[in-house]
Amino acid sequence: MWRTPLRSDHEAVADTLREQIRARARGLGCVIGSGNLDLPGAANWYIPDLAVVPAAAAKGAGTLLPADTLLVVEVTSESNGATDRVVKRKRYAEYGAPLCLLVDRQERSVTVYAEPGRLGYTRADGPHPYGATVHLPEPFDLDLDTSTL
Repeated sequence: MWRTPLRSDHEAVADTLREQIRARARGLGCVIGSGNLDLPGAANWYIPDLAVVPAAAAKGAGTLLPADTLLVVEVTSESNGATDRVVKRKRYAEYGAPLCLLVDRQERSVTVYAEPGRLGYTRADGPHPYGATVHLPEPFDLDLDTSTL
């Protein structure tokens, strides 16, 4: 189930990132949305703020695995910041999401996590303060402008 974001400061950040990633995602044959990411064997699932998924995998999918994505994006809120920073990031890595972009609205920073493993991501680029240019690695090879977040 993919949804259209509501307008709020939180969603405005997600929308700004969506616009910056959109052309490259299309070039990779992907769609950008948000929806259920299943965690097999776990009692829960997550809904990232954005997920970049190959169009073929997303077509007709009710739920996807984190490993089906090319990128998951989490934008923190006051109510769920700790979950996004620690729990969801670790679970995305454990279930194979290759890249995770964490936008920490409370800390006003952006971090790119890569190289997922069973215990979490083994590489972190950041945190970078808002205003910095943040590089998304391959397959994106894209610089994000965080000055408008």
